[in-house]
Amino acid sequence: MTERPGTTATGGTALQRALGQGPARRRPTVLDAFAAARRRFAAGGRIEMQSLADEVGVNRVTLYRWVGSREQLITEILWSATQKSFEAYRGQIADGPRAAAALTMFVRDVNDHSGMQRLLHDEPELALTLLTSASGEYECRYLALVRDLIAEDRAAGLMSDEVPLDDLAYAAVRITESYIHTRVITGEEPDAERAGAVLRALLR
Repeated sequence: MTERPGTTATGGTALQRALGQGPARRRPTVLDAFAAARRRFAAGGRIEMQSLADEVGVNRVTLYRWVGSREQLITEILWSATQKSFEAYRGQIADGPRAAAALTMFVRDVNDHSGMQRLLHDEPELALTLLTSASGEYECRYLALVRDLIAEDRAAGLMSDEVPLDDLAYAAVRITESYIHTRVITGEEPDAERAGAVLRALLR
């Protein structure tokens, strides 16, 4: 029997067979793993590599090959959340200097974030190392972000230029970190309002 154009000897077109089999399972990617890890962190969950690999549908070797290490993965999660926060702040601050206002909002949001508080409570040493180490990727990026915020305020004539930009950015970063990691450093409860008062006095 002669086959009709577009059909095969096994019956039906390739499209019909594919539809009959249901949707094909897409192979997971590194971005799937990152998205799953971000969801866990946002929900206050711990980042466990084996359970994350199981959720994504890959083995631990593949997951580590994708992300490097658990510490590197957490760093990227933290930085992604930080970028998203500061992008949102731009639309929330109407007039006046942005740097002090944005940094105060950041301290408040970090102190209210369930994933961040879980990390600080369960693994305080790791959190401090990842977030405040001068040689760490997060600290370098965060310092550059704060420097840009201050530079924008200065360019708009909203802030004094008495103190060198790099020194001012470094001081502002250390202030925010002090009021985020208060429990670990002094045992006190973190207070974004106190941080805001100090930041406004510094960044004017």
